[in-house]
Formats: sequence, structure tokens, C-alpha cells
Amino acid sequence: MVDAYALIYRCYYAFMGRPMRNAEGLNTSAIFGFVKFLRDIIRKEHPHYLGVAFDTKGETFRHQMYPLYKANRSETPEDIHASVPYIKNILKAMRIPILEKQGWEADDIIGTLSCKAEARGFEVYMVTPDKDYGQLVKPNVYIYKQRKGGEGTEIIGMKQIKDYYGVDDPSLIIDILALWGDASDNIPGVPGIGEKTAIKLVCEFGTVENILANTDKLKGKQKENIEASREQIPLSKTLATIDLEAPVDFVPEALVMEQPDEHELRECYREMGFNMFIREMDAGI
Repeated sequence: MVDAYALIYRCYYAFMGRPMRNAEGLNTSAIFGFVKFLRDIIRKEHPHYLGVAFDTKGETFRHQMYPLYKANRSETPEDIHASVPYIKNILKAMRIPILEKQGWEADDIIGTLSCKAEARGFEVYMVTPDKDYGQLVKPNVYIYKQRKGGEGTEIIGMKQIKDYYGVDDPSLIIDILALWGDASDNIPGVPGIGEKTAIKLVCEFGTVENILANTDKLKGKQKENIEASREQIPLSKTLATIDLEAPVDFVPEALVMEQPDEHELRECYREMGFNMFIREMDAGI
């Protein structure tokens, strides 16, 4: 399952210094990068099931809970807004399901579906660079991401979570984020506590609830800041938690990979000026 906007943004900024444009002048960088990465996944991994999840416009329950949620983000570049309809058209031509639900983020859709799929014995790969998804990792649920620098891919499973965060239970990443905060989503966290300190505290005490119950064992400014944030920490934890009960059903048959509509796909590629993809289709690649 692919986190669409995470990949779209990454591709857009990767081409920032040398944007691609079609004959009409449309910036096609994000479209090209997205389609290329998706095609690479299909050719390399041969998934039997595939879906692409999108955020929808408008507020989510998190905004209602905390109006400043994501308030620090700059406006989405107009070129990205313009790219999304073309990306969706290409996905439709490729016959890859688009997963979205008004009022819910792609994280929640992927989280809910990955949980339901894993419970039914499926092996799940969540295609995203976002660290938040670490909380969803299970024995058969992995993060699939590009390596830094764009060279190759890496798979994050239980071992990698343990190696980086020092926790056996990936769900404790929620507690790390609750203390550390998340600047990209404007989740406040605790003043003075960065990633390393958050990891250390969670490794020692476990959940933030247990940390709050044991502040007598903390010292100095750290103790002072955590106690001063006693009411804010549970809110941060809720905001950092990917909802596993989004109103989406896991229907495996609806996600089965199908042959694309080649005529429609060629037309999409031709409009974008993606001659490389057309040549690959001609060559049966």
C-alpha cells in the first residue's frame, strides 16, 4: 500500500532544481517520479495486491481535537495540486485502486487496512518515507522506502525498529513521538526533549502514562518540563497515533493487480511527454 502524497512530495522536491515539463508547460516532475517509482516496485516486487492511499481535502478529527494540527505547514505548491488529477488518471489507466476517505488521512487508511490484512495472514508493505508508520510494523507488516539519496530501497521490519529505537514493541514509537513531538505535523511534544532523550525515557519506563506516573524518578529540568506538560502529553500521543479503525473495508479481491488499459495508459503518457514509458511498453517492459 502506497502513501501517495508522501511519495508525490518526495518526487516533486527531488526534481526542484531541474523540473520536467510537457509540451503545454505543465510541471510533470512529481507525476514522472511517482509513476517511475510505482513501475519500479511492480517490476521488482511483483505484488499480487496493490492500492494507493490519498489524503483528502479538509479537516480531520485531529484538527477538531487540536486546531493547530499541521498549522505550521506551508501551502501545498500549486504544481503538486495540478499533478494529482493526472496521477489519479494514470492509476485508473493502470487499474490500481485509489484508496481515500473524506476526513481521514492516508496514514489511517493504510494503518487500518494493514492491520486487517495482517490479521488475515497477508504480508504487508507500506510504501512511505514517514517515520510515523514505524508504529504499525509487525512480524508481517513492513515499511518499504527509498534509501537516502534515492539509491535503492530498504525494508524496515521488527529488527530494524529494535536496532534504531531499542524497543521490542513498535507501538511504543507513538510514545516516543508524544515526548519528542513532530515538527512536520505540529505535534507539540515536551520542551527540551529530542529524539534521543525520548527514546531513552521510553526504553527505561515504557509508555508515557508510566513515565508520568514515575516523574519522582526524574531530575532537574527534564522532570520539570515533563510535569509541566502533563496535560499536553496525552494529546500529543493521541495526535501521533495512527487510527486503526478508519471506516474502510479490506477486500482483497478489489486490490488484485490487473492488466492496465494499455490504450488509455499510452494516452496518459503521451499527454505528459513520458516517451520513455511508452518505449518500455512497446518493448514489453
